[in-house]
Amino acid sequence: MELRQLKYFLAVAEESNFTRAAERVHVSQPGISAQIRQLENSLGTTLIDRSGRSAGLTAVGEVAFHHARAVLAAVEALRHAVDEMNGLVRGRLVVGMVTACTVTPLFEALASFHLAHPGVEISLVEDDSAKLVDYVREGTVDLALIGAAGRAPEDLDGQQVISEAIVAAVPPGHPLASEDGVTLAELSAYPVICLPKGTGIRAVLDQASAARGLTPTVALQASAPGAVVHLAERGLGVAVLSESMLAQHPQLRTVPITDADIAAVLALVSAPTKSPALRELLVHCQDSFGAPADKGLVSAGKTAAD
Repeated sequence: MELRQLKYFLAVAEESNFTRAAERVHVSQPGISAQIRQLENSLGTTLIDRSGRSAGLTAVGEVAFHHARAVLAAVEALRHAVDEMNGLVRGRLVVGMVTACTVTPLFEALASFHLAHPGVEISLVEDDSAKLVDYVREGTVDLALIGAAGRAPEDLDGQQVISEAIVAAVPPGHPLASEDGVTLAELSAYPVICLPKGTGIRAVLDQASAARGLTPTVALQASAPGAVVHLAERGLGVAVLSESMLAQHPQLRTVPITDADIAAVLALVSAPTKSPALRELLVHCQDSFGAPADKGLVSAGKTAAD
C-alpha cells in the first residue's frame, strides 16, 4: 500500500469517475486504474464498484474512504509540523524599520529571537514608512516598524506601539516660544522643518493641514529627527515632530498644535500570511513592546512615529 494509491482512491471516490480523477491528480486514466487495482489487491477486496456508469464505492470502499482520508490528513499534519520546525531552524526573515530607527524594543526583540533561534537569518532594511508598507505588501519584507497617520494600513496585520500628537518646537526668542499653543493656520506663517514625505509625522502634518485647506511651508526636511531638531535649534524654522522625539531636547520650547487632531502612530505591520519564523518573532516583539503605548517608546528621543 502506497500513499499515492490512497490519494488516487480518494480522487476517484470524490469524483465518481476515473477520467475526472485522473485529470485531477495529473496522471493517465490507465495509470490511476492500475494503481487502485494494486491497492485493492493489497487489501484483498474491491473498493470501487465499476459495474455502473459512475465509479461508486462498495460497502468496504465506504469504510476505506474515511480511513484513507484520515491517513492522508495525518501525513499532511506531519509534513506541516516538520516544515514548521525547519522554518525555525533554517528560515530567513527580512525586517524593515524606519530610517534612523532607535526604538530599542525592536532591537531587544530581534536579539531575543536570535538567541532562541540562531539558525534563522535576519536581514534589516531601512526606508521611509510608505515604502516599507509596500515592501510588506509585496512580500519582500516580513515585518516592518512603520509610522502612520491615525492608524496602520488596514490590509496588513498590525500592532500599534505608539500613538501621540505632533507638536511644534522652537528655540528661545522665537515668536511662538511664549505661546501655549499654535494652530495650523498660525504655523503656516513660519518656515517648517519636518521629516520627508513617506513618514508618519509628515503624513499627519500634511493630512491635518489639508483638512483645513492649508499647505504647510516645509522649508527644510531631514530623514533623521535629530537633524530636524538641530536645524530648529539654529533658528532655521519651526520643527514639527512628535512629543517623544523632543523629550530629550529641552533647549527647544515645545508648543502644542491645537488643531492637529490626527495621531502619529508607530506600528509593527506584517502580511496576514506568516511563516513559522515570523510568528515566533512576533511573540518576541509582543514581549519586548508589551501593551500599546500612548507615549514615548523612544531611545534618546530620536524616533517615534516617523
